[in-house]
Amino acid sequence: MSETVTVYAAGPSGVAARPEVAAARRVVLKVGTRVLTHDDGRLALSRLFALVEAAVELRNARREVLIVTSGAVGLGKEALGLSTSPSELSERQACAAVGQARLMALYLEGFERLGARCAQVLLGQGDFDDRTRYLNLRATLLALLGHGVIPVINENDAVSTEELALVEDEARPIFGDNDRLSALVATELGADLLVLLTDVDGVFDRDPRVDQAAQLMSRVDDPETALAVAGGPRSAASRGGMRSKVESAAMAVRSACHVVIASGRMPGVAHRVLAGENVGTWFVAQPGLPARRRWIAFATALRGTLHLDEGAVSALRERGASLLAPGIVSAEGEFRAGDVVALKGPNGESLGRGQASVDADTVRKWTQGERPSGTRNRHAVVARENLVLES
Repeated sequence: MSETVTVYAAGPSGVAARPEVAAARRVVLKVGTRVLTHDDGRLALSRLFALVEAAVELRNARREVLIVTSGAVGLGKEALGLSTSPSELSERQACAAVGQARLMALYLEGFERLGARCAQVLLGQGDFDDRTRYLNLRATLLALLGHGVIPVINENDAVSTEELALVEDEARPIFGDNDRLSALVATELGADLLVLLTDVDGVFDRDPRVDQAAQLMSRVDDPETALAVAGGPRSAASRGGMRSKVESAAMAVRSACHVVIASGRMPGVAHRVLAGENVGTWFVAQPGLPARRRWIAFATALRGTLHLDEGAVSALRERGASLLAPGIVSAEGEFRAGDVVALKGPNGESLGRGQASVDADTVRKWTQGERPSGTRNRHAVVARENLVLES
């Protein structure tokens, strides 16, 4: 690896095409399995070391950098001599256990060659779902950044069971791939920029595999427009597809975080993105939610559902009110006080989510006309500061 810092021009005029992106100080780089491997599945070592070098150069330029990396399962599969990706969870975990050590050793070697320090951070669903652990994780990551250490983050695939919170037979994982994990890290730390590096140039207005006239979407102000065209199968080597990346981008931009989806196989891509060049697809940041509402909206699993009447829906949407007991028609699930629940309207439409102040049994007693001891009928089941409504 060279220790020469490469500087990329912003454009013919010398002015960054995306000055908001170029101004980012806290950056999350997510690197996908298809970036770290060749088409035949072999490790692309030069790309991994190039990513490490870019991260160090960005840190030396006084930016804070975190890496969310995939690739452990693929490296483990190679080490175990498997010809195909495992489908059974236990086999996948075995590959992850073998591959994670190999992957981290490569990152450590790369950073040490450049005189930089990195730290391994393996995360599971509970690290986000539990509010105390969520805050502890945030404090740890900030402490690492304060010491100039670059966190290298991955889902703890060796023990993860990909448990899902079931609400009305609807499975809602907090994260099931590293795209969503990187968005959660970005929202948790209030990052300025999330860069999702993949094996394609960005998001296209049509599937470029079947339509040669497909055009790259350079800028996206409303993620719904990209979700309408994002799709296609996931690769055999990874769990995330383009839809996963667009959904993750939609999450991050609601936390005032810009997102760029670009090809990690493009030489110097990290520098070009941070120089504000017009590469990949840029999702423009929207006004951010406060920290606690970010946790409610994105980080924790749903534990139940509250069905509301028209009056409650109107009060929430039009008057910004708290959710009171009389507006609740029914409650599903066995949630406790402090758990996050889904909110649905009379026709089953999704309204958002909120943190309940009482448990499910108390809510059910209210809906049946009872008044549990120590409560009042107009109790705020979800206070307005603990509500996140869908736009």
